[in-house]
Amino acid sequence: MIIGIVGLGLIGGSLALDLKKQGHHVLGVSHRDSTTQRAISLGIVSQASVNMSLLSDAEVVFICTPLGFIIPTLEQLIAHLPSSCVITDVGSVKTPIVKGISPVWENFVGGHPMAGSNDSGIEAACKNLFNDKPYVLTPINTTPTTAITVVENLISQLGVNIHYCSPEEHDKAVSLISHLPVMSSASLIAACEKEADSQVRLLAQKFASSGFRDTSRVGGGNPELGVMMAKYNREALLMSLQNYRSNLDELIKLIEREDWTSLEQILHSTQQARGKFVEQ
Repeated sequence: MIIGIVGLGLIGGSLALDLKKQGHHVLGVSHRDSTTQRAISLGIVSQASVNMSLLSDAEVVFICTPLGFIIPTLEQLIAHLPSSCVITDVGSVKTPIVKGISPVWENFVGGHPMAGSNDSGIEAACKNLFNDKPYVLTPINTTPTTAITVVENLISQLGVNIHYCSPEEHDKAVSLISHLPVMSSASLIAACEKEADSQVRLLAQKFASSGFRDTSRVGGGNPELGVMMAKYNREALLMSLQNYRSNLDELIKLIEREDWTSLEQILHSTQQARGKFVEQ
């Protein structure tokens, strides 16, 4: 197939690598000429350009730009694509994207690969990034089944685990396991950084090890991405933050009351529950 990738960062570049490896003709578009040249020299794409007209023959297009640019990118794309072209995206929030694009482009399927790393840019692109990772599709009632099938067939070649849900369900779930951790992790770092005693703060910096590294990782990530999560998934994220604050308040009360038995029960419960979300 002829596949277009708009946005050649970590996700777009990695998609291009794996799809090209499967024998597809991959066309890359980036707003930076230096990125397109690098993508070609690294063998990530078959062809690349800063001009969207490169995609005029594309059968499928993945929009892999930051969240805030997905809809504007689609608006620029439609002048260059045949109506038969299937468009999908990789945004981590789905409701505003699906609502914004579906009325404009019939063959649109919302998507979200649940994979990534701390690195960014075309240099971060790597093979098999999506292998054995969840890949969520969020079709709605008006999404053509033919378009869904096309996207399914392509992403299945990446070795992903495909999941289906509504855009609204996706955003609520992702607010809990992706967006809330960013905010809570950022709060952890801020609490340490704002320690009033400079000597204690310095010691904390020296003592920090694997526990702090694990719990602070996502809070030390891309600030722009964190803001986009909050802006485009505001309602669901606020509900998750309020629920988190309620649980934190409960722990504070138990420690204030020195109710160690109840605290142990909660920690035992969370110890058991963690395995439902991640492999231990």
